[in-house]
Amino acid sequence: MIEAHGDLWEYPADAYVITTNGAVRKDGAAVMGRGVALQAKQKFPGIDRELGRLLSNYGFNCWIVNKDPIVISFPVKFHWNEKADPLLIMKSLYELWDIVTNMLARKENMVVAMPRPGCGNGQLKWEDIKPLVSFLDDRFVVVNNELA
Repeated sequence: MIEAHGDLWEYPADAYVITTNGAVRKDGAAVMGRGVALQAKQKFPGIDRELGRLLSNYGFNCWIVNKDPIVISFPVKFHWNEKADPLLIMKSLYELWDIVTNMLARKENMVVAMPRPGCGNGQLKWEDIKPLVSFLDDRFVVVNNELA
């Protein structure tokens, strides 16, 4: 895992990870009201409906929710108004690794950019989450948008 500073969406990557929750609205769209999830919803219209469809039909997991560019959902909270859950983050880390290794392995030097999971609106501290994320290899870049 590599750490970088800046805007997640400006990082030169083959895939982008967005932290999400499991809430789906009555209209079938996933709740994506803050942080990088909101940014993704604004950048890629309909991504909230695609994530809502996947959550409703297949369960609460990491999903490829956009193909160009590749955007992967990454659950950190069960509900949008809760604090992030470190055990859920661990589950999501293994799922993300599996998706990148087994489904997206078509590119030899693939780069996957992601935020610090659970450390923004999830209210967790990076020093507590970093040890969980550290097993990821150098294909994964954790982009921190805070000023250093």
